[in-house]
Amino acid sequence: MPVEGPNARELMTPKPITLSTDAQLSRALGVMREHSIHEIPVLRNNRLAGMVTFESIARRVNLPLTTKVEHIVILPPLISPNTTYSEVAEQLLATGLRAAPVVGKKGELLGIISRTDLVRAFPDLLEAPDHLVEEVSSAPGLLVRENATCGSLVHQIRLLEEHPLPVVDRKGKLVGAVGVEDLARVLWHPVAGGKKDAPRGGSALDIEVGSIMNSPAIVVVHGTKTGAAARLMTRAKVSSVFVVEADGTPTGVVSQADLLGLVIGTPMEGSHSVEDVYVQIHGLRGSGDPSTLTEIDRLVAKALRHIARNSRPVLLSIHITPQGTHRAGDATVQARLHTDNGMFHASETGWNFFAAVQQTLDDLVAQTRRERDDRRSTRRQNRKGLADADETAADGELEAKLRAVRGDD
Repeated sequence: MPVEGPNARELMTPKPITLSTDAQLSRALGVMREHSIHEIPVLRNNRLAGMVTFESIARRVNLPLTTKVEHIVILPPLISPNTTYSEVAEQLLATGLRAAPVVGKKGELLGIISRTDLVRAFPDLLEAPDHLVEEVSSAPGLLVRENATCGSLVHQIRLLEEHPLPVVDRKGKLVGAVGVEDLARVLWHPVAGGKKDAPRGGSALDIEVGSIMNSPAIVVVHGTKTGAAARLMTRAKVSSVFVVEADGTPTGVVSQADLLGLVIGTPMEGSHSVEDVYVQIHGLRGSGDPSTLTEIDRLVAKALRHIARNSRPVLLSIHITPQGTHRAGDATVQARLHTDNGMFHASETGWNFFAAVQQTLDDLVAQTRRERDDRRSTRRQNRKGLADADETAADGELEAKLRAVRGDD
């Protein structure tokens, strides 16, 4: 059954805050901090020229604050007022953006719609909110020590762009979370120091994570429904929540993107082609080698053709986490597959990156094949049970007729 929901006009924020192309980065950061937003539409002569985001600024840490935003503006998808909920979700996930402008027929800026707007409406959708958080959560990616420096976070900017990272103490206990906004606030702060640091000289990259993190971290326990997680995100004004065991041990993270991926992953009527499968790949943003994605696309396409023989695939989400070892090829590959017959998970860690991707996809193919065989076996058993019941009924009718002829009654 298709996921229903409001359109962009009903969810967008009208008359959003904007910047002109000649505004400086310092102005953009000030507006973002003041209004707690991550994306701002940029106008040139009152016409939309693009957007500037926290992530685009954080990736250009060496730029002076006097740089004009026109030099880092990005081109977002243009959402029409009548665009459906699931279509907006797909556009935001496909581009990796947290928000996009809503434009009229003449290209005029009408508003802005964000993942937060979509997650706010998520609990009222059909079907999707009934899933459990552990079904859609992914590994935290990296556990950050509270005494680690901000310099170490700069090297993990791709992970930070996807969701905040969990911060743990020396005993491994979850004590907070740190996101790209926290890092950006420090990198462009006029005085080197975190929230808890006394003013001092030195580089902002030497500041400890514990002084800029948000504490305590927002968490949900295993067994929580995704609708409840969405309400918590909205109430706490966060973009993700950590999934913990009963003893508080973090085991995963559920982000706004995970919830929206669940919406896209709900089977739609009339969609049967492998080309209609929505594929998400996390952890490769900024890769300088186009052949990497090309090879992954080839492996994914091959796997989906095999999977389609067993179930109808709808959404495939792949998360790649590089491992901190001396071998650059080390990576953990996690995958989540939504089909019309349920959800499947697979994970593989290996020194050969592509081999790990291949093994993870092979595991999904095998799981869907076993599920198909189980369904066929169940149907055969049901048919046999019906046949036996019919035979028993026929024998009973024959016995009754024989008794009548013999006059036994």
